[in-house]
Amino acid sequence: MRRVTNCLLILLLAIGIAGCDSRTDRTDSGGVLLSVSDFDGLPLLASVNGTLSTGGLIQIESLTIQNIAKNPTGTTSDLMNVEIVSYEVHYSRADRGTRVPTPFVRGIFGVAPVDGTIEYDNLPVMSSDQLNQVPLSDLKFANGGFDKETGESKIVMNFAVRFFGRTLSGDTVETAPVFFTIEFIP
Repeated sequence: MRRVTNCLLILLLAIGIAGCDSRTDRTDSGGVLLSVSDFDGLPLLASVNGTLSTGGLIQIESLTIQNIAKNPTGTTSDLMNVEIVSYEVHYSRADRGTRVPTPFVRGIFGVAPVDGTIEYDNLPVMSSDQLNQVPLSDLKFANGGFDKETGESKIVMNFAVRFFGRTLSGDTVETAPVFFTIEFIP
C-alpha cells in the first residue's frame, strides 16, 4: 500500500512539474512586443456641445507605437514587422458616476517595423456616437446640461486605449492599454 501511495505521489509531482511554465507571456507574438511609447496633445477638457457642433470627435494629436524585438541581441527579419489592424477605447468613470458610453472600436492600418515605430496623428478616441449616449448626452444643453446620475455639471471619464495587430508571419500581438482622463462639461 505504501509503495502505491509513493508511486502516486511521484506521478502527481511529475505531472505538476511538467505542467509548470515559467513564462508569463502565454501568447506567441512572433518574437515582438508592441508598446505605445509616446502620445501628445491629449485633451484634458472637452465641451460636449462644442465638440458635437464641430464634428463630434475627441482626438489625440499624436500617438507613437513602438515594435520591440523580444530578444534585442537576436536576429530579426521583416516577418517581425507588425501590421496594425484595429484599436479600441474603453471608458470608465473617474467621478462617482457609474454609467459609461459603449466602447469605441475602429479599424486602422499601418506597419510598425521591427525595432521601429509608427505614428498616428489626430487619432479619434471618441465619436459623436459616444457623445450622444448617456451619460455624456446628459450634458447637452437640450437635456439640461448636467449628469442625471450624479447631479453634477461635469463628467470625468477615464480612457483606456489598446492597439491590435499581427506580424507579417501571422502571429497576433497587442499593446498594453494606455490610460488618460478627460473632464467633460456642457
